[in-house]
Amino acid sequence: MKPEYYAGAEVARSPQELRRNATMLFISTLTIMSGATISASLPGIAVRFADVENVALLSRLVLTLPALFIALFSPVAGFLVDRFGRKPLLVTSLALFAVAGASGLFLDTLPGLLIGRAVLGLAVGGIMTATTALVGDFFQGPARDRYMGLQQAFVGIGGTAFLTGGGFLAEIHWRGPFLIYMVAILLVPAALLFVPEPRRARPTGVAQGESRLGGRAVALLAALFFAAAINMIAFYMIPTQLPFYLESLGFAAPSLAGVAIGVGQFVGVLSSLVFAPVRRMLGTMGVFSLGFVSIGLSFLLLSSATGYAGVLVALAVSGICMGTIMPNFAAAAMLLAPPNLRGRISGLLVSSIFAGQFLSPVVSQPLITASGFDGAYAIVGAIVLVLGIVAAGVRIARPGDG
Repeated sequence: MKPEYYAGAEVARSPQELRRNATMLFISTLTIMSGATISASLPGIAVRFADVENVALLSRLVLTLPALFIALFSPVAGFLVDRFGRKPLLVTSLALFAVAGASGLFLDTLPGLLIGRAVLGLAVGGIMTATTALVGDFFQGPARDRYMGLQQAFVGIGGTAFLTGGGFLAEIHWRGPFLIYMVAILLVPAALLFVPEPRRARPTGVAQGESRLGGRAVALLAALFFAAAINMIAFYMIPTQLPFYLESLGFAAPSLAGVAIGVGQFVGVLSSLVFAPVRRMLGTMGVFSLGFVSIGLSFLLLSSATGYAGVLVALAVSGICMGTIMPNFAAAAMLLAPPNLRGRISGLLVSSIFAGQFLSPVVSQPLITASGFDGAYAIVGAIVLVLGIVAAGVRIARPGDG
């Protein structure tokens, strides 16, 4: 039976809602693991399968292939959560995440690893689409901004712990980081017990008219999805290329890549904790400007780094972007989404983000071949810096739309 429209809840006011929110926040920590947890293993994977043709590209696809399947499946997941509810897909996807993510512990061919990573992508698409829609269901207005900032903080906390841990585990063996995916199995019972299916309310009168997207909303969503893809094409050059860049600078230990990426995640945590007041002050376009400018400056700093300290500074600056721009994408999408379309719009946003992840090595590898690591980071940094300046211009020209 087709679900009725979902009614939004207010901020947590009971122990049940606190448990619900805590469970959703811990689930959010998993999303960073969809690919980047094993970034420090990439050189080891490339060595293990050195006899495979095009191993330089294929080893990077082990990191980014989940993103392709997230991008392909998330729109379908959006339809499913709007049609059948949020919770069934969420619980199923959590269990699949643990099994597919840990498959790298025992699969011993590069095609086998890639298949496991593809299935992982299906799981992440379901998790992210369901949780984004649930945030739209359970929170409204400033409460939604506060929760999204806190959610991104937990994503960053997960990134700091899992990426750094993955770096150290990769020094023991390149399969080590795959073990981390098993943590998802602990969240299956919590999701079953503490995350309710949102209550539903049938719209009448004016609300029925508000359940459709107008032409302006469609255009804004299209621009939002495009910007999300561009941002992730740029940002994902960090986990996919940084280990190799550090090797070229003479810093070959996998833990150094893990620590550097973890520094960016830590700054992202701090930035996301102030997302709500920053968004009130700068507006939506102002936050987009802040995000694109920070990642652009980060890449320019990275391109000129000559030592490990310079890399750490550049990665710290990149954290400002991810701590603010990612919750801004989700908040803007939910602001534009009618209640009955939240799942599908969430799915399209997730699809755009992970399409950018998948395309990142496809775009960056030719740039690296032509210009080297430093040149590639400089070119992409300049492009996203321009986007940040454009967003600032829009904010100044149309302050009322912020």
